[in-house]
Amino acid sequence: MIPIIHMDNDIIVCLKPAGLLSEGEGPESLLTVLSERCGGEIFPVHRLDRGAAGLMVFARHSKAAAGLSRAVQEKRLKKEYFALISGVPAEKEGEMTDFLFKDSHKGKVFAVKRPRKGVREARLTYRTLWSDGETSLVRIALDTGRTHQIRVQFSSRGMPLLGDGKYGSRVKGDLALFSCALGFPHPKTGKQMEFQAKPTGEVWEMRG
Repeated sequence: MIPIIHMDNDIIVCLKPAGLLSEGEGPESLLTVLSERCGGEIFPVHRLDRGAAGLMVFARHSKAAAGLSRAVQEKRLKKEYFALISGVPAEKEGEMTDFLFKDSHKGKVFAVKRPRKGVREARLTYRTLWSDGETSLVRIALDTGRTHQIRVQFSSRGMPLLGDGKYGSRVKGDLALFSCALGFPHPKTGKQMEFQAKPTGEVWEMRG
């Protein structure tokens, strides 16, 4: 059962479980699950990696989708994440800016040194909440929403997310990435909507 945090005639805010796709069709798609549960078509406006879990908002009709998509373009849809990383950031809090290249053939994203065709700038800020010297819990706010952005930016600095074998983690298990905060203007009323959630599961216990 997908936990629904908020639902009205225009939007659905839910907790995506790890393992479901945030886009597309079929039994492994969150869109399909929500459509069957709530009735009617569901419209995606942002994405979350399959291995990640946490807060997402979906539109229940095309007009709401247009309003939320506009909020994304205007950077008024704000997202924050918890991530467990290997290692300790050099600074307790800071900003990361990189050029990222998505290699569709390899299905991976790479940090590169300079702009060129297909390269996009990626920016985030982070704050270290806890560390035991080997593993750290960080809270991350995205300024851009690039594919695999958090995973690649930390991995390129030698701090892959736990469970992220695709980007260098040697720790087995689920991807330790959770969408913990979501804020956006309601597409109909304009009211600012704010949601918070905490991750659950063994990998998150006793940290923070």
